[in-house]
Amino acid sequence: MKHLTTDEIRQMWLDFFKERGHKVEPSSSLVPINDPTLLWINAGVAPLKKYFDGRTIPKNPRIVNAQKCIRTNDIENVGNTARHQTFFEMLGNFSVGDYFRDEIIPWAFELLTSKNYFAFDKDKLYITVYPADEETYQAWLEVGIDKTHLIKSPQNFWEIGEGPCGPDTEIFFDRGKNYGPFDLNLIKDDIENERFIEIWNIVFSQFNAKKGMERSSYKELPNKNIDTGMGLERMACVMQEVKTNFETDTFMTIIKGIEQFTSINYTGQKQFKIIADHIRTVTFAVSDGAVLSNEGRGYVLRRLLRRAIKHGKYLNIDKPFLHEIVDDVIKAMGTYYTALKDSQDLVKKVVKIEEEKFLETLDKGEKMVEDLIKHSDTSIINGKDAFTLYDTYGFPIELTKEIAEESNFTVDEAGFKEEMQKQKDRARNARKDTTSMNKQNEAYLKFKEEDTFIGYDTLKKETHILKSFTAGVVLEETPFYAESGGQVADAGVLVKDDKEYIVLDVQKLPNGQFLHLLETNSFKTGDKVIAKVDKKTRELTMYNHSATHLLFGALREVLGDHVSQQGSNVNSKALRFDFNNYDSLDEETLLSVEQLVNERILESIPVVIKEMPIEKAKALGAVAEFGEKYNDDVRVVNMKYTIDLCGGTHVSNTGNIEQFAIASIESKGSGIYRITGHANESVKNLKEQFIGINKEFKKLEEKVEKILSEAKQQSIDLSFSFKRNETFQGSYQDIIDKRDEFERFTQEVRELNKQFEQLKKEKTMEDLDQYLAQVEGNTLILKLEDIDKNALKPLADKLMDHLKNGVVVIANISGGKVTFIVKSTTDHHAGNLAKEAAKITGGGGGGRPDMAQAGGKNIDKVDEALAHIKSLLS
Repeated sequence: MKHLTTDEIRQMWLDFFKERGHKVEPSSSLVPINDPTLLWINAGVAPLKKYFDGRTIPKNPRIVNAQKCIRTNDIENVGNTARHQTFFEMLGNFSVGDYFRDEIIPWAFELLTSKNYFAFDKDKLYITVYPADEETYQAWLEVGIDKTHLIKSPQNFWEIGEGPCGPDTEIFFDRGKNYGPFDLNLIKDDIENERFIEIWNIVFSQFNAKKGMERSSYKELPNKNIDTGMGLERMACVMQEVKTNFETDTFMTIIKGIEQFTSINYTGQKQFKIIADHIRTVTFAVSDGAVLSNEGRGYVLRRLLRRAIKHGKYLNIDKPFLHEIVDDVIKAMGTYYTALKDSQDLVKKVVKIEEEKFLETLDKGEKMVEDLIKHSDTSIINGKDAFTLYDTYGFPIELTKEIAEESNFTVDEAGFKEEMQKQKDRARNARKDTTSMNKQNEAYLKFKEEDTFIGYDTLKKETHILKSFTAGVVLEETPFYAESGGQVADAGVLVKDDKEYIVLDVQKLPNGQFLHLLETNSFKTGDKVIAKVDKKTRELTMYNHSATHLLFGALREVLGDHVSQQGSNVNSKALRFDFNNYDSLDEETLLSVEQLVNERILESIPVVIKEMPIEKAKALGAVAEFGEKYNDDVRVVNMKYTIDLCGGTHVSNTGNIEQFAIASIESKGSGIYRITGHANESVKNLKEQFIGINKEFKKLEEKVEKILSEAKQQSIDLSFSFKRNETFQGSYQDIIDKRDEFERFTQEVRELNKQFEQLKKEKTMEDLDQYLAQVEGNTLILKLEDIDKNALKPLADKLMDHLKNGVVVIANISGGKVTFIVKSTTDHHAGNLAKEAAKITGGGGGGRPDMAQAGGKNIDKVDEALAHIKSLLS
């Protein structure tokens, strides 16, 4: 076995499969693209799902990659085991309907055992196969694996929900007796151990799983696929002959940086492992555009950083230090992942800010623990309080225990774990299926004839039906734009024999053809039709799409180069643009962005669109569309201030856009923000928002009228005036001003209501002498009608102030119900008296011995209830 560095292992893997016709696919961002089922990219196949479920057919069906991954379902295990990591690299090779078992097994054997490659001793390899998969079993025998090294296991079948599935075969490396006794049951029964390390898993995706069907009855897929995964850190651990993943070369570079900072030598302490793993994860994630926050993936990163800071304290580090370790992460991994160097300063800044913030939190947390101890009636901090400190304030349970022990307190760890499990259960119940694939459509997959898009130059074309499917048709030539790159499909019609058929949508088939979806499809292959795109809808969409590019450029100019596109949607009515940032945008910043876009529009910049090699485009500084994969030649849209790779439709000059306005901004969580805006005629849609706020005004104005009407009926002098601005000029400033105006109006209505309530109370108190005239001995029982409910308790208090010692009972009838208020300074229990009255009137309630409130539904029984109370008091 060769002794290779991590970089050498990765490169040998990529080169091996590249030599066998595979396209080297660059690692996708850790932040999932257009996949709401995933918090992070967590497997090598995750970014390739669209190829495996048949939505898209890759240009080359053979793919190899080294994919960055994050898994955070068991953070607490990091540092406590040999191989748990939150960030890892997954080496993968994939075949989408191309080669299968007969090719991959000989290749796997060659890569692992050949002296030209990894040069493993085959006698140290043990391999599991699915019991019913005799073909794989025989294939391993044929390449030279002894049958004593083949283990049949029913666990070797990959299946998650309906869709593609199949048997898999796992390859284990025997590290020898120093890591435990020889026992193949460890492999067969999937028992965690240090001797037999799984290094490679090969999945034969060949069946279509169906709910309620036995596996033996699954039908074969029209396209059989290969999906493999090799953990790079595990492989490095084996090939570098070290005890755990954390002693491999990349981790040791980071750990040496921690050693220098702490002046403590690493001898396997878990604190070093945790810090190295967590800062590596955060560095890669922030570099890929993730943002620290209190939700979603942002919360995961915040938790990782805080855990690393906590373990830094155990190494006697009481100041920000992780931002300096970022340099060591980039030193360890920046040779291959060159983008890390570009974002180095930004990552360090983000990490340092978070460190400083959390060190303050730690101080507050310590004070909160001390406060819990001070006010506790026992010598135990309950589990719920400990979990609140941990979950809400980010205060580690270990530190809570440490502070508690100093005061001879303990922490209810069982209660803490119970709360932790509740949280995990909530998360698990909320989590969507993260790895299921869609079903393949065999008809779409098999359709290979090519169509031609001519919609950049024309909106009308006489053409023929190239292929008719149940849902719609593919045309030989089409002016219709199919939904992609965030731009929706064109609207329009197909015309045959002077009859128009509305095109509902246009979507790309797996092989790239444009499928025109129809409500009902009566067309036949070969039919002659006229394809007509709706010109107005196309133009409005173009205005919004070109404005989106200007918006992206303006955001980068105002906020910084860290801003990256996180999704978009462009149609004829509006544009929607998602982007990352470390803070929310205030109104002043949004207005600056809007103004900048409008300045670019007024400049009337010619929009230059050219096709060129992708490397040339990147050299020009072109920015890629979010989530898009590109061919060697790309379409570049150059608006001078922003240069983008884009296949969408655009104006020929920015002046065509005429006007741009931001409608709203909202947080989508995890540091992702969404701007909605309008360009050209669609700016009028902004007025709808303006009108919408005016509708809210109307609701409040109705409330004002009601208050003034009630005041007049009760002879209360009350007045109110507020003049609204009805002017709309077509800018985000109009919306800001209207919202501010609405906020002022809302506040004034609140003040009016508060004034009205106070005046009602004062009016109620004006009749105090009349009420006191009804006192009998030390008891006052009143039956009132339509007194403001908020005035009842203050009235009872006022009456008792005059009575000094006794009982006050008020029954107030209003709205067909009765409310009882009882106040007592005697031995008569107010709560019991209120309960008795409520019982007679078909209600309930009660309270303290000195003050109580109850209610009833039967107002005809009020006199009976008061008579009963009077008898109890006599």
